[in-house]
Amino acid sequence: MLSSVVPRTSAVAAVVAAALAAGLLAGSANASAADTDTAPQVRIHDIQGSTRISPLVGRQVADVPGIVTGVRTYGSRGFWFQDPEVDGDAATSEGVFVFTGSAPKVAVGDRVTVSGTVTEYVPGGTSSGNQSLTEITRPTVTVVSSGNEVPEPVTVSAWSVPSAYAPEGDPASGGSINGLPLAPREYALDYYESLEGANIRIGTSRVVGATDPHAELWVTVKPWENDNRRGGTVYGSYESQNTGRLQIQSLIPLAEQPFPKANVGDVLAGTTEGPLDFSQFGGYTLTARTLGTVHDRGLEREKTPRQRGGELAVATYNVENLDPSDPQEKFDALAKAVVENLASPDILALEEIQDDTGAKNDGTVSAAGTLKKFTDAIVTAGGPAYEWRSVDPENNQDGGQPGGNIRQVFLFNPERVSFTDRAGGDATTATGVVREHGRAALTLSPGRVEPASDAWEDSRKPLAGEFTFRGRTVFVIANHFGSKGGDESLVSHHQPPIRSSEVQRLKQAQAVNAFVKDILKADHRADVLVLGDINDFEFSHTTQALTDGGALCPAIKSLPRSERYSYVYQGNSQVLDQILTSPSIDRFSYDSVHINAEFADQDSDHDPQVLRFRP
Repeated sequence: MLSSVVPRTSAVAAVVAAALAAGLLAGSANASAADTDTAPQVRIHDIQGSTRISPLVGRQVADVPGIVTGVRTYGSRGFWFQDPEVDGDAATSEGVFVFTGSAPKVAVGDRVTVSGTVTEYVPGGTSSGNQSLTEITRPTVTVVSSGNEVPEPVTVSAWSVPSAYAPEGDPASGGSINGLPLAPREYALDYYESLEGANIRIGTSRVVGATDPHAELWVTVKPWENDNRRGGTVYGSYESQNTGRLQIQSLIPLAEQPFPKANVGDVLAGTTEGPLDFSQFGGYTLTARTLGTVHDRGLEREKTPRQRGGELAVATYNVENLDPSDPQEKFDALAKAVVENLASPDILALEEIQDDTGAKNDGTVSAAGTLKKFTDAIVTAGGPAYEWRSVDPENNQDGGQPGGNIRQVFLFNPERVSFTDRAGGDATTATGVVREHGRAALTLSPGRVEPASDAWEDSRKPLAGEFTFRGRTVFVIANHFGSKGGDESLVSHHQPPIRSSEVQRLKQAQAVNAFVKDILKADHRADVLVLGDINDFEFSHTTQALTDGGALCPAIKSLPRSERYSYVYQGNSQVLDQILTSPSIDRFSYDSVHINAEFADQDSDHDPQVLRFRP
């Protein structure tokens, strides 16, 4: 997605103020975007400087020379130009973006001079934590000549990108790296920043993030970096950011050359060349003037084995805001996946089931229509006649799309498993745990876990249910923890990035862990499964809190490290969806069934998870 356009004057004022406060700019505290001091003979590398903030930010520059290397006529309109006379300093870029606001009246190969204001624009706003993009705004552009050769691109390759990701932020500046001198031979983020606005190219590279609806894809120039057998790049810790990832967009109008559709593992072959931009969603982005060709490597959707007669198969699947207004094709595709790819699990916990009027904010909370349409589609696809259990939320109290009232739902196959109904569960009444006949039991089934706790404010409350399989009780707790919205990205100017959303998920994990411990206190042999869209990694503080005291174990850790993922974000294959097991479930088979996240055509953006065991 291209960065939204905001008034550059307000953006520069904010960055100038922050830079002055951090001691990053020389001059008086009255320096501003309106400062009219003119620096004669300024070149682009003088504007870019050797840190992330231009030493000339907020100042007027005149007749800056260069050759146009790329033109963008949509979104954030403008052009890039580059000085063919380099200064020999690896830390200073020779290219910069000129924001025109309207369609620029220049062409690639034009030799130009540009006068205007040096600006630091933060895509997404200063609260996003994003690094800023050095620009020239309010420009006056003079075309000196046309048809000139574009400056030779810098080749970005496995050998040029450092293996270390970023320096530690300066504690005196709140953990920011903005004021640190760039070390492009030591850190990947510094290397990319030293090429901001410059003409770059990559050779044949593997796709690690499928083409999205915004005509973007991700590649890696380091094919061996945390790779997996399906072609992705696995994000397995906070220190494995995968430095070879780059986002690819195209400057070529879609009418002239449609953006290629690619899946993870495909190859972007040949040469892709153009200016290096910084976007709100993705950070450093090669905006291609010439685009390579996608070679399809034939990635296939996985199918999990069918459970054996004595095995209970339990699955979780985020179906991405499903409601009756979705086309029948979406219901049919999701149903087909349940039957063919998930092998009709005995219990299926669904996340993001919306109410019967979807995102229409009309007070409706029932999802009976959504669930009937879905379960009917499963039967049509050859699956079982699933029954369902859930608890309707209060209107607009559980987050998600306003009016959508997303919630978790249990589907179960009554020919294989039975549900123990214990009446009284509603949106605000908490289920509890009691000991009956020497075993644990829920007071309400289905019921919600601590719905009044502030841990679940504006978030989905856990759904607990009691099932019986071959005479054995199994407790299942379906979750959809708080989203990562508000967290800073891996390319934040704070290093490490600020992950503010973790605070709520930590509270949520602690609440679920305490509930599981209540069950195990009543019966230490109880079979308990905690599952759903946990919205956090298997190595996160959230997961650590879920497992506190040995109450639970993340089943995804039974897989090889290279296969631990359920979601692909910005070219990183990572874990968001999980199934965790109580100590009694010590023998099982686990499968992260890759049918969505790696593909340009998706029925959901999540991959479902399946666990099979003998209670």
